[in-house]
Amino acid sequence: MSLFHTISSKLVSSSLLVPNYKSVITRFGTPLLNSRGYSKLYTKDHEWIVVEDNSGTVGITEYAQKALGDVVYVEVRDVGTIVENHGLCGAIESVKAASDIYAPVSGEIIEINKRLEKEPGLINKSPEDEGWLCKIKLSKTSELEELLNEKAYHDHCEKSP
Repeated sequence: MSLFHTISSKLVSSSLLVPNYKSVITRFGTPLLNSRGYSKLYTKDHEWIVVEDNSGTVGITEYAQKALGDVVYVEVRDVGTIVENHGLCGAIESVKAASDIYAPVSGEIIEINKRLEKEPGLINKSPEDEGWLCKIKLSKTSELEELLNEKAYHDHCEKSP
């Protein structure tokens, strides 16, 4: 079950850094910049990605962690695994539910957040910063065009059940 479907049911029941990369981000509106000055993009399934150079750091959103509740276990696919856009890259278990996590882009997992093995609750404390899941070396920067900027993502969340 996807994170999006888990969240929906819970809410109902209670780059290769190419020259045009910045135009991909800004054409959707004013970008959200993280503390290092990079734009954050979102999926409709409540994952986020921040692209720096030729890789993207991936995690789940604040909205997702609130819907999941206390996270007790996190599993991310191994370094070296090739993932496809919308393909499985991990799973999260909370006291409420278990949810699959899908890659927002295609590429190779080049790093995982080892802190989550001993501190899965880090996702609850800092889902969009220290609680990141993995880093993916992008193989198709054009996939970034499918993602949402901050405003579009927040609009999507407001429309969700």
